[in-house]
Amino acid sequence: MVLFQRCLARALGQRTLGGSQQRNEVRVPGWACTQGARFGSAEPGGCRSHSRAAAGNSGAKERTLIAVKPDGVQRRLVGHIVQRFEQKGFKLVGLKMLKAPEEVLSQHYHDLRKKPFYPLLLHYMSSGPVVIMVWEGHNVVSTSRKMVGDTNPAEAHPGTIRGDFSLHISRNVVHASDSLEGAQREIQLWFNRNELMDWDSCDQSNVSHV
Repeated sequence: MVLFQRCLARALGQRTLGGSQQRNEVRVPGWACTQGARFGSAEPGGCRSHSRAAAGNSGAKERTLIAVKPDGVQRRLVGHIVQRFEQKGFKLVGLKMLKAPEEVLSQHYHDLRKKPFYPLLLHYMSSGPVVIMVWEGHNVVSTSRKMVGDTNPAEAHPGTIRGDFSLHISRNVVHASDSLEGAQREIQLWFNRNELMDWDSCDQSNVSHV
């Protein structure tokens, strides 16, 4: 009878020790703690560690700079480009239209200043208005680069912005930051802090990180 009771206790995740019961801890898997992690609650078991992992996700709130170049503006492509980023689920936090000053362009393209095409590039980028945007989202920097496509439209895949709209490598419609560090530098170059808006989108509760 005693042996039967001990077996039953083990089956229920318990063990009888000197008249007191010690219950085995049941850990909840991280993937089941999405809601707890989202609201920062300290759930038992695995939820607390999952919450910290979610909060420390470096790609959770990245920002990147997207610029519609003069040819994109002149060809009325701004709406198409905005739509693609919105449909992807990214959040627009900054937007302006302007005639780019030469001093800003020279800083933006400082890595290309020794290239033979540099003067023509500055002349082209200042030839008409540009639309500058800041988008926010999970892994938005690398994802945006894939959405934009190869610099050379002849090599850009169909479905990308350049693959669908670009006519020539010198008229490739759009710019996207190439790294997280580059995005931070470019955003500071084109926007003042008070020109960027922090706001909560209604669909954020539908996004979970694994």
